This record gives sequence, structure tokens and C-alpha cells, in this order.
Amino acid sequence: MNNVSRNLSETSKGRDVFHLPPSDPELISKIPRILPHERVFPIQIGTELFKLSGASLSSDAPSYFSQYFQCQIKNAEENGEDLSTAIRTLYIDRDPITFRDISLHLQGYHVSPRDGTHFVRLFADAQFYTLPKLMSQLYEESIFISIGHREFQIPRDIFTGPGNSPNFFSLGFGVFFSTRDEIFPGLDRENLIRPPSIMPPSVPNRSADIFYELLHLLRGYPVHIRDEDHRASLLRDCRYFNFKGIEQKLIPHHINYNLSRRRHEITLRLEDILKSGISIATDVSTPGGSAEPVSGWVNYMRPYEDDKHHELILEIGGENTKLHLNVMRAEFFGQVKVRVARLFEVIATKLNLPPTTQPLGLLMASGGAGSQPATPGNTPLSEDLVRVVIEPDSHVVLDGKTYNNYTTETEDVAVAMSATSSIGGQDSPLSSIGGFFGPSRKRRRIDLSGHAADEWVVRTGQWRLRIQGSRGGKSAIECVLVAVKLDAFSTELGRNAQRGFLKG
Repeated sequence: MNNVSRNLSETSKGRDVFHLPPSDPELISKIPRILPHERVFPIQIGTELFKLSGASLSSDAPSYFSQYFQCQIKNAEENGEDLSTAIRTLYIDRDPITFRDISLHLQGYHVSPRDGTHFVRLFADAQFYTLPKLMSQLYEESIFISIGHREFQIPRDIFTGPGNSPNFFSLGFGVFFSTRDEIFPGLDRENLIRPPSIMPPSVPNRSADIFYELLHLLRGYPVHIRDEDHRASLLRDCRYFNFKGIEQKLIPHHINYNLSRRRHEITLRLEDILKSGISIATDVSTPGGSAEPVSGWVNYMRPYEDDKHHELILEIGGENTKLHLNVMRAEFFGQVKVRVARLFEVIATKLNLPPTTQPLGLLMASGGAGSQPATPGNTPLSEDLVRVVIEPDSHVVLDGKTYNNYTTETEDVAVAMSATSSIGGQDSPLSSIGGFFGPSRKRRRIDLSGHAADEWVVRTGQWRLRIQGSRGGKSAIECVLVAVKLDAFSTELGRNAQRGFLKG
């Protein structure tokens, strides 16, 4: 008996601790008295009759229901009629199954969409019935999107990160991503017989697996890139959905700190360069490297991703570069030539130079700046053949073998001196980089004179972009490509030796 009484005592104590609070009349009184709370109002939805109290209909009002029955009550009061007989059944030709969930919402239950079809039906009917609380709730709910015939439930704010909005979804499915005041734009709600038919967002022609990995990135998690084909698939769908922020995470790049130069460096391919990330950094000299002071180096910061600028190492591949060793200049071909010209135009703009050297009258007569051929020679920073420098620190693989041919001789070179500063806001190019021609200096260079071939074709090259003073050029400064790493061949034999046989 003692054990039983002890258990009853413990049970009663548990009830004292975990008991539910009694109903608070204030919670009920918070529902506005738009309709009489105690009266029941009949609503026929399709083939099913619903009877809801005035408290339920008033809990999410003003709405189509509250306005309809308010008008009936007002007419009955004006005509002296009995409300129990004057109130007629409201008939609406809509889906009763969807309205069951809406009636649960009106009765105080939380209703969450189960799938894409359920979401759009709740969404459309909440708009049609003008239920402000349900509309607000659905506006905060996750969006159901079908990608490659697989359904995803996605929080609305996942696409709002830097660079990821506007995107394919906010533009293509704007009805789901707009504000409550922008729903069904162009339609007159007062004369709207029924809401327009809405399909769940669907993108059947993209990969569900790739989209899942993009969502993983959008949530802040890393994604293991298996190979270059996998990276290309991720980037292709990033660009399709216009996720610019995620694209900057995925583009091939390498960031490191160069201890000998005491600088942070970023290596990027030419086709991945965006003009918004380019800047010019100036310094007195290159620490630990060349003894020749320079005016500035082109830096880069990936938009939406990096928080500081790095010295740019530009990678140019595709066998679209030819080096003319007799004049130490590079010739570019195809789209690479166009991209290099566009890059030089952006750099010129950063240096307060005009993007083109063509006279304004000639440009207007020929159809504007966009009509002239894209070539480095049309920019103020270079001729058609871009000046290049191959230094002793440059690593060169020629015809499959490391090229080591240095001279111990020295030659005079002109230098451009500058004080440490930051580009921007100056009136002239020279004041922008703070440069002036100082006395000649001595430096050691790689010896290319003993090589039989006057031309190299560069399969892949990595270059730093140096801004320096120019003597006798079209402007006071020029952009020079300083070789970091080159893979080149000088003869057709050297090219053929590195060919591979087809597999599979």
C-alpha cells in the first residue's frame, strides 16, 4: 500500500508539474469580432458543405467570407429580418479537399504544404479567398521545386545570398518569390471569378543530382569536386540558374601566399575574369624578386567571394598564343585575342585612360566603339603584339623539356619608379601609378638568342600583368605580360611528340 500511495503521489506531482494551463478567455477575445463568434455560417465548396463559426471566420479577416456574411447581416438588420433565416449559404465552385486544410487553418491549426501540388493549391485559394494570415504564412513557407523530375523543398531565403539573386527561379517563377502585394499582377481581384491556374515550379531538363549539390553549396557546405567534368557540370548549371555567387566558388582557381614576393596570389583562367574584380596595386619594388622596380601589378578579387585583392596570375591556354622571340612580343588568336583586348580596356579604365585609342570622330563614323575589332592594339596599353618578359625565375617547358638557357651578361633597362600608393581618383595615368623614369639599372635575363626558332607556340601559359612606364609608346604606360610558367613548343615535331592516341 505504501508503494502504491508513493506512486500515486509521484504521479500527482507529475501532473502538477506538466499540467496544461486552463483556457484563457483573453486568447479567445483576441479574435476580432468581425462576425458574431457564436453564430455558425454555412459555406458550400464544390460538393461539400462546411459550417464554420464566426470566430473561425473572423480569425483570418477581412476575407471574402467575412465580407460576404457581413453584407448579409447588415441587410438583415436593415430589413428587420431574423439572422437565423436571413443568412444564406455561400457557394463557391472550388476544390473541397483543399478547403478542408483551409478550414483547419481557420479553426486554429497550423497547416503546412505537403508537396508542390498541395502548395500551389493552398497558395492560389488563399489569394482567391483573401486570407491575409494564411497568405503571410505561405509566403514564409518553403518552396517546392521539381528539378529533373525530383521534388525539392527549398527555404525561400536560400537564394538571397550575395550574387545569387536575381536568379532563374526569382525571375521565371516570380509569382512564388514576390511579395504579397504583387500576387497575380494585372488581374482585377474584385471581378476575379477564379484564380489563374498555377503549376508547381518545374525544371525537367536539368540534373537533379547536380542541383542537389548546388543546394548543398547554397547552404554553406563544401562539395567535393571529383574531376573536371564534374566541375564543368556544376558550373554549367550555376550559369543556367544564374547563381553568380556559387559560380565564383566553383571556377578553377588557386590562392596562395608567395613568401619570396611577400604577396597573396590568385591564379585564374582568362575566361573566368570579371571586370568588377580587377584593380591595380602599386609598390616600390618587387620583394625578393627582380631588382627592377615597377609601377604596378594587376590584382584581382573574386566578386561575392573574396574579401581582399590578390596579385593576379593569368592562365591562357588552348594553343592560342604565339611568342615572337626576336621582338619579345606575344600574338593572340581567336577568342583569346578578344578577351585580352577586353581585359586591357578594363585595366585602362582603372588607370583613368580611355578604353580605346581610336579618335571619337572615326568611331562615330564606323558605328561606335563596339564596331571596331577587338584587339590589344586598339587599347592605350599595348600594340597588337603584346610585350612579354621571360625572366630567369620563369619556368619554361619547351618541346617537352625544361628550358634552362640563361646568360650571365647584363643589359641596361629603363625602369619606372613609384611610391607605394593605391590606384584610383587621380587625374592622369602617370599620377595614377605615381611613376617616372629613373636611372637605368642592370639585371640578368634569360638568353633566347641561341635558340634556332624565332617563334614559340604556347600551349598553356601563366602570366603576371605588370604596369610600367613606356618610352615611345602610344601612351605613357603599358601593360606587360611577365611569364611565370610556360608550356610551349618550337617545332611541329615538338608538338607531335606530345600528342596522345585515342582511347576507348
